[in-house]
Amino acid sequence: MATATSELQEQVFDPAPTTMRAAVYRGINDVRVETVPVPEIGAGEVLIRVACCGVCGTDLKKIHTGSHSAPRIFGHEIAGTIAAVGEGVRGFRVGDRVITYHHAPCGQCYYCRKKTFAQCELYKRVGCTAGFEPSGGGFAEYIRVMDWIVRQALIKIPNGIPFEQAAFVEPVNTVLKGVRRLDLAADETVLVIGQGPIGILLATLSARSGAKVLTSDLYPERHAIAATYGLRHPIDAGKEDVVAAAKAASDGRGADAVILAVGGSGLVRTAIDAARPGGRVLFFAQTQHTETPFDPAVVCMDEKTLLGSYSSSFEIEPEVEKLVFGGYRSGFDLTRLISHRFPLEEAVDAIQVASTPSAASMKIFVQA
Repeated sequence: MATATSELQEQVFDPAPTTMRAAVYRGINDVRVETVPVPEIGAGEVLIRVACCGVCGTDLKKIHTGSHSAPRIFGHEIAGTIAAVGEGVRGFRVGDRVITYHHAPCGQCYYCRKKTFAQCELYKRVGCTAGFEPSGGGFAEYIRVMDWIVRQALIKIPNGIPFEQAAFVEPVNTVLKGVRRLDLAADETVLVIGQGPIGILLATLSARSGAKVLTSDLYPERHAIAATYGLRHPIDAGKEDVVAAAKAASDGRGADAVILAVGGSGLVRTAIDAARPGGRVLFFAQTQHTETPFDPAVVCMDEKTLLGSYSSSFEIEPEVEKLVFGGYRSGFDLTRLISHRFPLEEAVDAIQVASTPSAASMKIFVQA
């Protein structure tokens, strides 16, 4: 397992080879590192030599549930260096260090006008691929970035910012979008259930509102990492009643806002119960369709508001870049969330570690 951080310096590449290594999804729970063709680019497109890619929970769900057809190459939290540019590309050149989103909205449809960008039909198309059906492609040596992504969602990495820090731009965008939906105030109490890397980001950005932020998790080791980001109100979910703790910290009312950063439906009831009458509950990790019964009276009589937030918002992108790039220089070092770094040849091991969370595992990165 590799432990070195990503290289900061600009790299110079020879012409791209014709084949490369990639972690290919072949079916449910079946990922294999194989040799595949390097994708060809067309006009308006760029080829990126991947430096690193974070392993996201949505990638894992696709691998374990078979929700997507095979074969595919997943991975979308991507940072790397431009290895080739297609005809007509402006503003980018070979050697530029960049991150790329894999989605971008049209900006003109009904959903875009209503600022629900993730529901835009163009946004739902994946614009990055390492081959096969476009699926991100970050678990490979090279990816092809399509023209509408190049125009809207390819971002240069400032000098001095590591690839790994830059790769957090996309997840930070999704987190900030969710936090913004809650419209937090400084006199409020927020409970974030789950202190994996996304939970810590949700709690940290919530705390910027001035609100009191409670963090709940089973692992003391995760609370210790959360504390390094200024989160000082841990709840040991293995020993404490989370709902009771939230009420005790808020004069018996319950949290003004609860964020559920753990997937599945097992903690939905806990999240709703922990919110005060008139409070808000944000489902952030519920990205799989399941039947989850709840008492509708908590919405009607208790006036609790249930919210969702999915994927990114290009409205807030300038602020996201300021947080990730500018924040790195002022101590907001997101690379401290990384617990494991695996070379591409060990991508299957990376997926296994990410799929079985433990006290020792946080953010997992694959380095190409």
